[in-house]
Amino acid sequence: MVTAELAATLPAVVFVLAVLLNAVVLGIDQVRCVDAARAAARSAARGDSAGQVQVIGARAAPDGATLEVSDSGGSVTVRVSSPVPGPFGWLAGGHHLGADVTAAREQP
Repeated sequence: MVTAELAATLPAVVFVLAVLLNAVVLGIDQVRCVDAARAAARSAARGDSAGQVQVIGARAAPDGATLEVSDSGGSVTVRVSSPVPGPFGWLAGGHHLGADVTAAREQP
């Protein structure tokens, strides 16, 4: 009797655990997007070259992320965008993970 009940509920338990694991990975990648945007904005505000800003941002960003840097005179804005990871990424409805960070340019 217990074996039949376990056999009936085991697929549901495995599915719930897989969704929870995917949610953890999603949270980690969101934090990595924020960290990458902060590091790249800090680098751009210091006056580093565009290539170096891209390298610093890409090092901290999740796989497949894009990094956009825009300069508006006295400040720099960095936008990091990444696709939703994992096999349940389609549950996000086409949304992407991302972060925007603006930093004031440092004076030499």
